Amino acid sequence: MPVSAWPLSEVPLAQVAEVDTFVTEKRRHEHLSGRRLLGEALKTWGVADLSVVEVHRDQFRAPSVRFIQGVWKRTPLPNISISHSDGMAFVALAPPTHRVGLDAEPIERTLAENAFDLMAKGGELERLRAEPTHVFRAWTGKEAVQKCLGQGMHLNPREIEIPIESNPMNFSIENSNIQLQYWTEKGYHLSLATTPNQPPRPNAEDLLLDRTLAAMKAQPDWGVGCKTQRKGA
Repeated sequence: MPVSAWPLSEVPLAQVAEVDTFVTEKRRHEHLSGRRLLGEALKTWGVADLSVVEVHRDQFRAPSVRFIQGVWKRTPLPNISISHSDGMAFVALAPPTHRVGLDAEPIERTLAENAFDLMAKGGELERLRAEPTHVFRAWTGKEAVQKCLGQGMHLNPREIEIPIESNPMNFSIENSNIQLQYWTEKGYHLSLATTPNQPPRPNAEDLLLDRTLAAMKAQPDWGVGCKTQRKGA
């Protein structure tokens, strides 16, 4: 989706407190466009009511979608990745069984060779210097992996070595098996990383629902009802 000046009222997944922290209009527009696109993607996925979900960020600022506390829903939600580049917003969704990371850069963008060592080292760095046409496959791939593992720049890109000669690529990082796919579309380099996901830890509502279900199974006659009586009856 092109980055646009969406009004906050038209972006259900945006949070006023977070939007108010952005200093520049550019960052505000990117954020709102990404959230707007995420909402459209979730509707396509099958989440018809965006008012019952929210975007949560963990300690690494990695985003995820979850039900708002108190709505008592347990339908599995997709894992997400959001990216912005050169006036465009991108969103990827993956089933709960997999984590996902997406990154994109314009095809016409270039990277000075003296910046290569910020993202690679050793043999990988030498290969990029020998074949600089692959630099954005590595650049977007590393960012996609950082997002997929939920660590962002807390995971040093120089520690991520990508076998750029193959596509799709399969490799391991920090005991995670990564599949990485790279392609070009509509003037952009894109990389998509996925890895199997561990089941999420149950929250307080999940535990209460589990206990309620267990009680209902243990007592088949258990039920919920409402009894009213008119005055004078």
